[in-house]
Amino acid sequence: MGDLLSLDLTGITNALVRPGGLWREVRVVAETGSTNADLLAQAGAGAAEGLVLVAEAQTAARGRQGRQWTSPPRAALTFSVLLRPRGVPPALLGWVPLLAGVAAAAAVRAVTGVEATLKWPNDVLADGGKLGGILAERSGPAVVVGIGINVWQDRAGLPGDATTSLLLAAPAGGAARGGDGSAAEVPGLRERLLADLLAALSRWYLAWRDQGSPGDADACGLRREYARRCATIGREVVVTMPGAEANSGTAAGVDWAGRLEVRTEHGRVSVTAGDVVHVRPHDPGE
Repeated sequence: MGDLLSLDLTGITNALVRPGGLWREVRVVAETGSTNADLLAQAGAGAAEGLVLVAEAQTAARGRQGRQWTSPPRAALTFSVLLRPRGVPPALLGWVPLLAGVAAAAAVRAVTGVEATLKWPNDVLADGGKLGGILAERSGPAVVVGIGINVWQDRAGLPGDATTSLLLAAPAGGAARGGDGSAAEVPGLRERLLADLLAALSRWYLAWRDQGSPGDADACGLRREYARRCATIGREVVVTMPGAEANSGTAAGVDWAGRLEVRTEHGRVSVTAGDVVHVRPHDPGE
């Protein structure tokens, strides 16, 4: 592809930062090691909730369990947000990355027409491939959420066949393609995606945090919405948890704390953290 367009900081700020709103400042940097690491440092220094840091390139970006990933400059949407979910019991903070996933899937669908789904706990999928990822990390009472969405990468620019981008997944004539369905960069797409995603994240986060029972995912409808968008629920899965043997079974749902419930031959297992593999559906013809 040719030169990719830089993000328009003025337009993003005008769209997102409003009196009384969650987002108080949006910063865009050309390059950093990790937006999550940067905001964790800001949180430790006492930064207020509502700070958004967007990077056109990250040199030390991390996924879950310390995995590293890279993306060409301006080819993806990569950012982190600083939240301080006051009043939410620590046991319910596992909903934060799931909430972010709901916002990401909704924004991708609204802006590009791509039918994004979620893989518990932190992947955004399109056509079965990984479109993006989410990493939530705590610093005392603060939670920093990092989100990365592949946007303009072609197949050669992705790390493997298990990943995809909006460029590859968008339907012909969709917002991630030109009007003739060709694979051409559409000006402003990443700005629209960021604005829509952060607006959805704000709505869900405030509904989840500020209700009568802070953090109750049932009372605000979050658990129902997550289940509706989650491709893991109902699938045969293999779950590998740190320091434990793998468990195979059927993903039955997500419990009150955001844990994945898996029906195994030995009973139900609640998974707090681990690697989840979707088992390919059995083909009777095999």
